[in-house]
Amino acid sequence: MTDWRILVADDEPYVVLAIKEVLEGLPAGVLEAHDGTEALRLARMERPDLLLLDVKMPGMDGFQV
Repeated sequence: MTDWRILVADDEPYVVLAIKEVLEGLPAGVLEAHDGTEALRLARMERPDLLLLDVKMPGMDGFQV
């Protein structure tokens, strides 16, 4: 059972994969976004408990999200 929902946003797929592997030990579900626009859309829809955002994504960066 997952207690938390964590949104991970990064434009580098290997970074998202590495973070997901680290979080696998937690009772958490991980949502993925590959740019800031997708992250903002998912955050509004899914209301995650934690956002992990890359600050240097093309388009909308983590600070703008």
